[in-house]
Amino acid sequence: MAQDTTTATPKIFVPEVIGVGEFASRLDLPVTKVIGELMRNGVMATINEQIDYDTAAVIGSDLGFEIEPEAAPEAEAPVAKAKLAEGEGEIRPPVVAVMGHVDHGKTSLLDAIRSAEVAHKEAGGITQHIGAYQVKRGERWITFLDTPGHEAFSALRQHGARMTDVAIIVVAADDGVKPQTKEAIRHAQEAGVQLVVAINKIDKEGADPQRVRTELTELGLQPEDWGGSTVTVEVSAKAGTGIEKLLDMVLLVADLEDLRARPTGPSEGVVIESHLDAGQGPVATVLVRHGQLRQGDYLVAGATYAKVRSLTDFRGKRITAADPGMPAMVTGFKAVPAFGFSYHTEANEKTAREAASASVRRDQAKSLGIKKIDASLLSDAISAGRVSELNVVVKADVQGSLESLLESLAKLRNDEVAVKVVASGVGDIAESDVTFARTAGALLIGFNVALSSSLKSLASRESVTVRQYRVIYELTDDLRDALSQMLAPEVIETELGDLEVLGVFKTTKAAVVCGGTLRSGRIEKGLKFRIKRGAEIIGAGTLNGLQKDKQEAREVFEGETCGMSVATANTIDLGDHLMFYSREERARSL
Repeated sequence: MAQDTTTATPKIFVPEVIGVGEFASRLDLPVTKVIGELMRNGVMATINEQIDYDTAAVIGSDLGFEIEPEAAPEAEAPVAKAKLAEGEGEIRPPVVAVMGHVDHGKTSLLDAIRSAEVAHKEAGGITQHIGAYQVKRGERWITFLDTPGHEAFSALRQHGARMTDVAIIVVAADDGVKPQTKEAIRHAQEAGVQLVVAINKIDKEGADPQRVRTELTELGLQPEDWGGSTVTVEVSAKAGTGIEKLLDMVLLVADLEDLRARPTGPSEGVVIESHLDAGQGPVATVLVRHGQLRQGDYLVAGATYAKVRSLTDFRGKRITAADPGMPAMVTGFKAVPAFGFSYHTEANEKTAREAASASVRRDQAKSLGIKKIDASLLSDAISAGRVSELNVVVKADVQGSLESLLESLAKLRNDEVAVKVVASGVGDIAESDVTFARTAGALLIGFNVALSSSLKSLASRESVTVRQYRVIYELTDDLRDALSQMLAPEVIETELGDLEVLGVFKTTKAAVVCGGTLRSGRIEKGLKFRIKRGAEIIGAGTLNGLQKDKQEAREVFEGETCGMSVATANTIDLGDHLMFYSREERARSL
């Protein structure tokens, strides 16, 4: 009986960025062999340079290894939605984001909720905007995030969804579900948050709440009223109708999640807003997730840290501590922390400083000298043949995403350039997609879909550019920039002066010495001009020298007479007009 000599493929764990020398060491191979494989894949890297995980995965696969991502250090793990043991912790306020299509009333609804809070005289009104605030319903608090809804701020809105427990999706009763509504729902579902749909503007002419519920059903959200699990509440932000019921439903949905937090111990949370204040220095608003954040704590957020000098609540009132679920404005940072970064507290300044320094080193390693396998830049792909259409193959995670994406791409066009979707589909990128993209000379775009290491290698060999995205507006911004580079620059000419020729003193094949009076404008050495004879332009040239009163002159003004040396291949006669102008090229954008 033959002996089975097959062996499992060696599994190697690699971080997000790794040095070529260290990668070779982990593979237990000579570094020259790894460098040679990199070169065969178009990557010129030395032993001391960095490569990213995707490149390492392709090279490792080619060398017979299975490359897996190495777990991120504990300090980098996201703190949002940290899991507690069953029964551990205490009930905390739910965190809510209000999202939806532009002009459907998100801001008005937030204002109505705030107004209800003030009307109920719950510890005074709100005097300061810090990116979040709290309202009280009965004996319970609810935390609201101010997340923008316009598509230009989609990335911020996505961060907002990922920080929250409940997302209120605002849909206008007279307008229905729109593409941005679908995008907001998708962000919330990806973040694993519960949905409450606020059907707004029910008092407006043409309002049809049932139509909204029907459209939600088409998206897979079956309203509770129709036997499903999606909570819908009819409201009017303008009249204040249904606001209290909406808050009750938010609390009810939150209760199903059993939201708990660790009330003591080191504090963890996330930065939800930051800026540089002229009087206070770097300032950040944080949302506390676990533990109690106290004045005097050492707080680390990404590449910076703070000794908490002061804490302010959403009313602008100074506080000494912030509990889980609370937003608080923090001063004392060494630099402005980045939006969306998680934070944690350290025991003392030394460990806080070291943690921030470690984050800086990680960022530098990721951003400096990283070699990647990349078939070409977008601009290279579209400029090679001076094409007016940019061919793309699009793969998306679900049909709703694909429809929204195709709708956005259809808008990326003008009379000169356009995006042309040559193929599209739902599901992960397959070998057939890479092959078709090569045949069609197209960019391959993946939206929230996977791409295996073997297919990355295939795409590299076939010179197919693959781009993967998780936010639709990052994708459209990249393609808009690429199309803009296809546009010819805008040429702007400005008329500067009109000189009448009154004398011609010397003429050669390449130059003319003449004189005249400047009828309008101002001229200076180096300007270009056109020769106008009667109503016809008969030639052009450049002003090489100027004289006034037999002296060299830098410039001549309207009404002055001057002598000139000009470079031109044309004949200049008495009575001709030299029309001086400047010319500027400006890059155009789509």
